Amino acid sequence: MRLARNIILWVLTIIVAGSLGFTFWLRDRYVVPILTYHHVGIPSAVKWRLNAVSEKSFDIQMDFIQRHDFKVISFNDLVEGIKKGQQFARNTVVIQFDDGYEDNYQYAFPILKKYGLPATIFLISDLVGKPGYLTWDQIKEMEKIGIIFGAHTRHHAYLPGLTLSQAKDEIAGSKQIIEAHLGHGIDYFCYPTGGFNEQVKGIVRDAGYKAAVTTNRGKGKFNTDLYQLKRIHMNTTDDQYSGLVMWFKLSGYYNLFRSPRKNGPRHLRNQMLIYE
Repeated sequence: MRLARNIILWVLTIIVAGSLGFTFWLRDRYVVPILTYHHVGIPSAVKWRLNAVSEKSFDIQMDFIQRHDFKVISFNDLVEGIKKGQQFARNTVVIQFDDGYEDNYQYAFPILKKYGLPATIFLISDLVGKPGYLTWDQIKEMEKIGIIFGAHTRHHAYLPGLTLSQAKDEIAGSKQIIEAHLGHGIDYFCYPTGGFNEQVKGIVRDAGYKAAVTTNRGKGKFNTDLYQLKRIHMNTTDDQYSGLVMWFKLSGYYNLFRSPRKNGPRHLRNQMLIYE
């Protein structure tokens, strides 16, 4: 009887110690979730290709963030905080959009204004003003209420598949074009399809960007490298299932438990595109 009691006590001690150890281990691995959208309210015909949410789902997700007291900060604040080694509150969130589609202005922008939320949009500079994409007037209007704009190359090129001169043109060229139209500097860059390597990162730094974001899930899960900040793709179904997916993606530990996805031959074949 005494032996059985001792065994139970030892098991309970191990469980408690393990739980405390895991809690301390997890505490230092919190990463501010950077939520990433592409299309909002898009036709179903292209949902297979890009992460997309309906207008209704986007509204539900922004309402979820506000109702549960998450603090949405600007990308500027996140980058500056990382530089200073700031410990962010566990309810911190950043919102971003890739490519600069016109539906971001038509559907996402009114919802962001409704909830008073900041966001960053990465523009494919040479597609601004083309059918389906934001115009410079729309971009300037969005800037007035605090939307930040960054660069996403000139033509949405897969950067590791380019020559050095081509990559420099895509990276530095997009910055120059956007700055010329907006009349001020832009500080942030987004790698198309998440593709980058050390050489590409160096070009981004040399072009004068302060930080860059990716969708790749390789090394650096804890977002300490300002030139490969990991993000979280958002989808229409994320607000379903009683909000469990939203809770997980907003937890700050989503990156920690995702399986890695790195650049590879298949990724290169499918994504080395330049959109005309």
